[in-house]
Amino acid sequence: MPRALGIDLGTTNSAMAVMTDCGPEIVENVDGGRTTPSVVGVSSKTNERLVGDSAKRQGVTNPINTICAAKRFIGKRYQDDDVQSDGSLVPFDIQPLANGDVGIVFGGALWSPTEVSAMVLRKLREDAEAKLGERVTQAVVTVPAYFNDAQRHATKAAGQIAGLEVLRVLNEPTAAVLAYGMEKPGDRTIAVFDLDVCTFDITILHVSDGLVDLKSANGDTHFGCDDFDVRLVDLLADLFQELEGIDLRESTDRSPMQRLREESERVKIELSTQRSIKIDLPFLTADQTGPKHMRVSLTRAKFEQAVADVVERTVGPCNKAMDDAGVSAGKVDDVLLVGCGTRIPLVQRRVEEIFGTRPVSTINPDEVVAIGAALQAGVLERHTRTSRRGT
Repeated sequence: MPRALGIDLGTTNSAMAVMTDCGPEIVENVDGGRTTPSVVGVSSKTNERLVGDSAKRQGVTNPINTICAAKRFIGKRYQDDDVQSDGSLVPFDIQPLANGDVGIVFGGALWSPTEVSAMVLRKLREDAEAKLGERVTQAVVTVPAYFNDAQRHATKAAGQIAGLEVLRVLNEPTAAVLAYGMEKPGDRTIAVFDLDVCTFDITILHVSDGLVDLKSANGDTHFGCDDFDVRLVDLLADLFQELEGIDLRESTDRSPMQRLREESERVKIELSTQRSIKIDLPFLTADQTGPKHMRVSLTRAKFEQAVADVVERTVGPCNKAMDDAGVSAGKVDDVLLVGCGTRIPLVQRRVEEIFGTRPVSTINPDEVVAIGAALQAGVLERHTRTSRRGT
């Protein structure tokens, strides 16, 4: 019988995992990636539909036909208060569908966010089938804890359109608890700190003898790792201006700033494990005196100084989540780290200061939710074998 996938359908990136004899394992996509961009597009050259890395790569040159963060709009009405503010953050157009839900314009047509999400889920299913060498028909799909019934139903519908029987729509923080095995007998208060590319969620849960009870959820859907990148791009632009007297932000040529954006991602990642790195960007721009190169060293301390106030944006939601849950920092037993932003050492130190306990990050933060979903899928899959046999 085909195995069920655990799918972390992320706003920016998605991941999938499956149960094996050795436990849950991440399933790579056909390109060998352990995560897949949650991006859909239409090629300006061939009019071909693109999903994943290929769609993300054309995002700079063809932004209006490249759909990212469709998850922001899934299950929402066009007149909802936050839809217009979210719409201002994306390069594509949104319009109301006939039923009043949000519609996304691309490829000369109007699509629902459910249909766009289904395109991502279909790619994940097809890639999993190619990697596993077997059919995939069932899945557990995760959603943020704050999703309402309409958003959960829309997510399940996206799975069905993609050819998947969605066994359960699972809260992301609950998946993290399962991945770390903290649902075992005992009585614990757990915080799940999830800092992703463009969203931040903090959830307080009470776990007692295998039962996971959501006590509170807070966060900021307009804040994430991208904010670190923006600050880092400005830092690099400032350093170049100090060296050459040229402000790349005022240039009509977009390519130098795009190169800084690409470099900022590498810098952010490498400074999470190194104290200092070298930046070497030859032929970044030119003036009447000739080509200009950027060759500088950047320390982690300089980076942390530049983003310190960005990290502080996590403090308020964390304190509010604890207040709403009726717990103090000293009463939180464990803090689980989820999302790419939690790799940053300054973030880890600030989380420890907020909650008074060292956070747990022994599982890849980009993969922990998918692993927890796979564990849940394995349990439900076994139940569905046995139930269909009548045993």
